[in-house]
Amino acid sequence: IGLVVAIRALLSPLSETLFLTWQVPAGHFVLTLDSLSAFFLLPIFLLTTLCALYGIGYLNGGEPLRKTAMSWVFFNLLSASMVLVVTAANALLFLMSWEIMSLSSFFLVAFDHENAQVRRASWLYLLSTHLGVVFLFALFLLATTWSGGSDFSSFASLADLGARDAALLFIFALIGFGSKAGLFPLHVWLPDAHAAAPSHVSALMSGVMIKTGIYGILRIVTFLPPAPAWWGWLIAGLGIIGALYGIALAALQRDIKRCLAYSTIENVGIILLGLGFGMVAQAQGHPSIALLAYAGGLLHIWNHALFKGLMFFGAGSLLHATGTRDMNRMGGLLKRMPLAGLLWIGGSLAISALPPLNGLISEWLIYLSLLQAGSLGEVTALPALLLIGLLSLVGALALVTFSRLIGIALLGEPRDRCAEQAHEASPLMLLPMALLLTVCLAIGLFPGETVRLLSTPLALLLRQPETVLLPAPLTGFGLSAGVLLLSLLFGFLLLRLLRRARTGTESSTWGCGFRFPTSRMSYTGEAYSEITFRQVLPKALHPTVTGGVVTGLFPEKVCLQQISLDPVLTRQWLPLFVSIADRCQRLRWLQQGQLPFYLIYIFIISAVLMVWSLWAGGEGG
Repeated sequence: IGLVVAIRALLSPLSETLFLTWQVPAGHFVLTLDSLSAFFLLPIFLLTTLCALYGIGYLNGGEPLRKTAMSWVFFNLLSASMVLVVTAANALLFLMSWEIMSLSSFFLVAFDHENAQVRRASWLYLLSTHLGVVFLFALFLLATTWSGGSDFSSFASLADLGARDAALLFIFALIGFGSKAGLFPLHVWLPDAHAAAPSHVSALMSGVMIKTGIYGILRIVTFLPPAPAWWGWLIAGLGIIGALYGIALAALQRDIKRCLAYSTIENVGIILLGLGFGMVAQAQGHPSIALLAYAGGLLHIWNHALFKGLMFFGAGSLLHATGTRDMNRMGGLLKRMPLAGLLWIGGSLAISALPPLNGLISEWLIYLSLLQAGSLGEVTALPALLLIGLLSLVGALALVTFSRLIGIALLGEPRDRCAEQAHEASPLMLLPMALLLTVCLAIGLFPGETVRLLSTPLALLLRQPETVLLPAPLTGFGLSAGVLLLSLLFGFLLLRLLRRARTGTESSTWGCGFRFPTSRMSYTGEAYSEITFRQVLPKALHPTVTGGVVTGLFPEKVCLQQISLDPVLTRQWLPLFVSIADRCQRLRWLQQGQLPFYLIYIFIISAVLMVWSLWAGGEGG
């Protein structure tokens, strides 16, 4: 039902508002459904439905009934709160919905709370998201004060703010919402939380929940005066840095879910690159370039929800079948899980922006905007060309990352007993994966029809009263993609026929000429990406390697371990969190545990507030 309403609202330039009286100070229960809300509601409703379906098969019989029931309670709360976040038209209602979304997702991340790593990941997520809420409180407090009302309809007067006040609100929105969206360097909660949560929850959080942060940034920007160019450069710069940082660390992870989590940071960076460069082009008077950049950024929001949901579903299927997230313990799973494996390969092609799937379309629109800006010969040209090179590097690292995932986890021979005993995913888990891959393919084959759905939100971002239509840069994409798809299918069938016709002896894939090969002779994930981090990545991102030194003529057994940690988290945020915790510990003496002391506290605070109000009233007189 929600999908039908969202599509109808997306096609209409008009908005609908529900206003109800609400006995809450400074608040009204106001919901508004406009083109921007509908744009984000579409992936929320689609992915929530498929995650619920997948979760039935994923959790079936594996956990106690009480634990599973509570997870569905929080799943429904998260789903409802996301809908409220993107439709709330009152500051207080928005903040309440945001807090419900944060708390419900916290309990979902902590599903396996018996595990110490899961508890650590959930607490890190709770701390990070509430640090962001501090800036959101400041944002809406200032916006309500300056506009004279808490309803979003009153925020229209913010368009008359001065440059400094508008910039302050923009920075607060970027930090507060960026912490939820996984904006670099506020991304530190995301890899641990996505890896710890159940796979259908990871898909929901990565696919749509973090997009509410992007929604918040766009919503606030539409209230403010036209964005100056430096706002766009800031967003685009943080976006491309986050994209490079995320995909670089994704290429070094052996945990398949952590790899996908870092890839989420990369894709959020690509989205912000498109939206940020759209602001730059709009501020510098190039509406056609801004249109392409905005369209690429918005379409990538949809695309990422589709293929990242598919990838987390695939990772959950591998985890469900093997009991491990370590790719080095997998191998040979394509033979044992052919349907889940092929669907996962399709998702890998989409996320790597390869034809004929949808990832190419949105990135191509961003490339077009950068190319057109680079050909102008203005001041923007050199940064635009630099961004083209950096975005190309992101694409190359994405190919390394996902070919590594496919090759190590699916191909070759099993490296562990858990991989030998793997089983195909259940139909309830395969069906959502197949539906998502179908939509990814449909967008790749019919990009023009998909981009036309963006006309109303594009008009809102471009501040135009009428819907806008994108030029026809996608002409022939669908036909080319269809021909390529048919060629790939023909080649696949031809190879299958040749393989059946071939005669001869068979040996292990990783035999390498040895008579009795073992799994120790096969490539590991670390070995696959070694040349990448040694030749491409800066030393600060290199993994920590311990052991592996062989000495003597008759060496004993040697172990080699490689760990890739997040340097931003370990070197910046964790020391900061520890320092804050130490300082807070020193204030524990305030917790006397005796009623008279708390009454004294109340009396002191009340007296201070009374003096302050009298002084403020005297100043006003």
